Parts: sequence; C-alpha cells; structure tokens
Amino acid sequence: MNAEALAAASEAGMSWLSLAIWLPILGGVAIIVLGDGRSRNLALAISVLTLLVSLPLYFGFDITTASMQFVEHMSWLPDFGISYTLGVDGISMPLIVLTTLINVVVVISAWEVIKDRPAIYLGAFQIMTGLMVGVFSALDAILFYIFFEATLIPMFLIIGIWGGPRRVYATMKFFLYTFLGSVFMLVALIYLYKVGGSFAILDMHSLALAEKPQFWIFLAFFAAFAVKIPMWPVHTWLPDAHVEAPTAGSAVLAAIMLKMGGYGFLRFSLPIVPDASAAMDTFMIAISLVAVVYIGFVALVQRDMKKLIAYSSISHMGFVTLGIFIAFRLIGQGDGAGVALGIEGAIVQMISHGFISAAMFLCVGVMYDRVHSREISAYGGVINTMPLFGAFMVFFAMANAGLPGTSGFVGEFMVILASFRANFWIAFLAAITLILGAAYTLWMVKRVIFGEIGNDNVAALQDINRREFWMLGLLAVFVLLLGLWPDLVGRVMHATVENLVSHISISKY
Repeated sequence: MNAEALAAASEAGMSWLSLAIWLPILGGVAIIVLGDGRSRNLALAISVLTLLVSLPLYFGFDITTASMQFVEHMSWLPDFGISYTLGVDGISMPLIVLTTLINVVVVISAWEVIKDRPAIYLGAFQIMTGLMVGVFSALDAILFYIFFEATLIPMFLIIGIWGGPRRVYATMKFFLYTFLGSVFMLVALIYLYKVGGSFAILDMHSLALAEKPQFWIFLAFFAAFAVKIPMWPVHTWLPDAHVEAPTAGSAVLAAIMLKMGGYGFLRFSLPIVPDASAAMDTFMIAISLVAVVYIGFVALVQRDMKKLIAYSSISHMGFVTLGIFIAFRLIGQGDGAGVALGIEGAIVQMISHGFISAAMFLCVGVMYDRVHSREISAYGGVINTMPLFGAFMVFFAMANAGLPGTSGFVGEFMVILASFRANFWIAFLAAITLILGAAYTLWMVKRVIFGEIGNDNVAALQDINRREFWMLGLLAVFVLLLGLWPDLVGRVMHATVENLVSHISISKY
C-alpha cells in the first residue's frame, strides 16, 4: 500500500488514532496548566478515556488482512513530502493498547506517592503516552522520528526532577545515548527520501536498494534501535536510568519505551534493508545471545532490586532481537513456518515483558514506599506481614522466570522453538535464560519475601491497600490471560507477520 493508496484508505469516520495520540498530549498540558488541585482525578480520567479510545483498534481490527487499518492521511509539509499519516497493523496495534493500559496503571501507582508537583509529574506521563502511541502509529518517516525523539523529553524530566541522588548523571546518559543513536536514523531516512522521493514508510518498503547502501542504512537503524532496546554493549544507560527513576518512570521505561527499539527493527530494518539484515544475522544473533546469557549472569550478582530487574529486562529483550533475526537463518533453510514463529514470538515477548516488567518495578515501589530501601538485604520475611502483596510478588516473579501458564513462558518458548529449527546450539544458549531467570528471580524472592522477619522495618509493614491491589491485580490478570490464551495477541498479528515474511524472503537468500 503506497502513499496514494493510504490517502484513499483514509476514512471520514472517527479518527481513533489521532484521539489516542492527542487526547493524552493535550490532556497532559491541561493538567500542568491547571495545577496540582485536581491533577490526580483529571489524570485518571484522561488515562481511562485514552484506554477506551484505543479499544476499538483491537475489537474493530480485521485479522484477515495485512493492510494498514484505521488509516488517517493529511498533507502536512507538502514542499518536503512530509504528511500526517497514521495507521496500524498486527504489529503496532497490540503495542498501542499495551501503552494505554500501562498509562492507567501508572496513574494509579502515583496517586498517593507523588506529593511534590504532582500536576507536572502526571502531565508528563500523559504527554509521553500520546507520543508513544504516535511512534507505533506513524506511517510517515519524519512523523515517526519526531514522535520517537519527543518521548525523550518527558522521560528526561521525570527522571531528572523526581529521580534519585544520581538523577542528573542518569538523565544525561539516557538522553545522550538515545539521542545520538537516533541522529544516524534521521540521516538514513533522508537518504531514503532522496532515493525514493517519499517519506512514506510503506513506500520505503518497496525500494530496491543496492547491497552497500543497505549495509550503511542497516547500521544507521541499528544505532537507533539497538540503543533503545537496549542491546549489549550499548545497554549501560538502562540500569542507571532504572535505579534513579521514580517507580512509575521505571515501569513505563521497561514496559513501553524499550519496545520502540524492537518495533523499529520490524517496521524499518527488516522490510527496508532485508539483504543487509540477512547478512548481519549472525552478528545480531550473537549479541542477542550475549544479552540473554551474559546479562543473566550479571543480574545474579545484583543487590539492588531495581538494578536486578533492569538487567533482567535486558536479558529478556534479547529474546526479541533473537526471534527477529533468527528469521533469516530459517529463510535460508526454506522454513517459512519457523520464520513466522520467531517473529511472532518476538512480538509476544514484547507484550508479555511489558506487563511483567511493569509489575516487577511496581512491586519494588510498593516496598520502597514503606521502607525507603531497594536493597535486598533490607528485607526478609515480607510474606509474614504482607501476605497479599507477597502472593502478587511471587506470581510476577514466577512469570519473570518463565513459568508455564504465565505470559513470560509463551514468547520465550516460541523464540527457543524457532531457534531450535535453525540451530540446536543457538536454542541451547537461549534456553539457558530459563535457568538463569529462575536463579536470580528466586534468589531475590527467597531473601525478600520468605523466611523469618528480617528486621523491625519489615515487622511494621502493612499489607497493600485497595489502590495497590487494583494496580497489581490488573497486571496479574493480563499476565495470566496471555499465558493461558496466547491467541489473544497471536490472532491479530498472523496476517501481518505472514506479509512481512513474504517481503523479507525476496532477498538474495
């Protein structure tokens, strides 16, 4: 579907995508302008409305077609070939719904915790939600780039104002890593415009590029998306950002912002430069396995709960890039079903990790609000004083370790199975994460949740209140639902993934 077809497909009906973008952005601005008085109620109303606006994208989605749906097209800067074009397919739509759902949880989590300038804090999260929805729905490359870069601003403020003692260092490192990586992507997009005469992303998919330009464009995309995921060795900004960020900031960073990197590989690298992606598959698989295995061992030695979960996120996101690039090994073997299995596993892993990582960081936040420490040694026997919280924490920990029946198992199993079809040793190394994930997760749970009461602070703890119950309960429902019914997400992406597989198969392999 080229730019003209998108314009023809643009419907005169309800603009659901524009609503999902601009409702939280304008609502966030309104919260900041109106001040602290009713900021919490207004933020909750806006977040719930944004979630409701995104639900028609799922329930009205046509699972039989790979074409872009809910298309909106409007000329923006015609002299430069830039348009305001939005649309979703089976890859982007689940990420949008995940984004709006996490936004509601974030508002609930900050309800009683943030007392210093809550209007700016909650307004920044609403603005960031709209920008992230824009990233997942933009079909114009420059529009995508604007949304992609703009997400840095509210997160920079959230960590920089409400973060920990080393927040300035963490925000500068976060900003510089992600911003500098994205500059190379902008250069690549301008080059593609020069070659094809269009900034429409779907027009870029149909360009026939020579091998050398593909290689350099792949590296430019890699610089932007590998940092965002983040992949080893450009991952070092993430643990610092997580440790210094407030709880809700860590939840959004892990649940949504990291997925922008995986989405970028699927939307840009694979369809635009398939030959270069195929040529670089060994390199990408290798560094993905380093993230899965080496970073898992790094997580084992952490004493700070947020840092342990941060390294766990890097390890789990390694499965995303592994599932994406194992596809090219399987294309070479003529295993089309295995290609789809790997890519769909990567997408399911992104959605699952969004729920689980947010839940894990929010659990740490619940304890930190009471004890004001993230150190594992500061706890012990929490289950004795907080039995309901302990049940949630253990459940999410088991999901993080990949327990069958939870969403944490589904995506990893699909990627491991696809890897096994390609190469036994790749699958063997990937499967090590099931051991390492259980090791570092159970190590933390044993020392924090179980055993005798560790100290007077733990003895004085009170169990979670109604607000915290709904916050964690909502995430627990989706972790369990996706674990027992993976087709909840799988059915909407089959047609899109099959179309992507057929596109990237038309290469020298």
